Amino acid sequence: MYPKSTIYVLGEAKSPGNNAITKEYDSFFIGFVVDTTNNLIVDTECTSMLDITSKFVTSIFVGQSMADCDWIEDEVTSRYFGSSQKAIIVAFKQAHKKYMNVLHK
Repeated sequence: MYPKSTIYVLGEAKSPGNNAITKEYDSFFIGFVVDTTNNLIVDTECTSMLDITSKFVTSIFVGQSMADCDWIEDEVTSRYFGSSQKAIIVAFKQAHKKYMNVLHK
């Protein structure tokens, strides 16, 4: 399904205690498939209670660069108004660090 030029990185964060995701999964996760030839995110999936949430989060990330994390806070805070807003930002930044470590091996 994904070309050999892609890798998978996972970001994790804590969701607020009152969040259904926290009750179900304990943490919030976003998996990213990234094309290493151009650093672009080609697919994502996140822990969510509603399918539309995962689809919407995917729409935020697909086509964005995993090598750049300066855009994430503005994009998420202006478009995503669910209780996992901060968790999405933290999970992306964690995945970004992992990705950068992989690139510089």
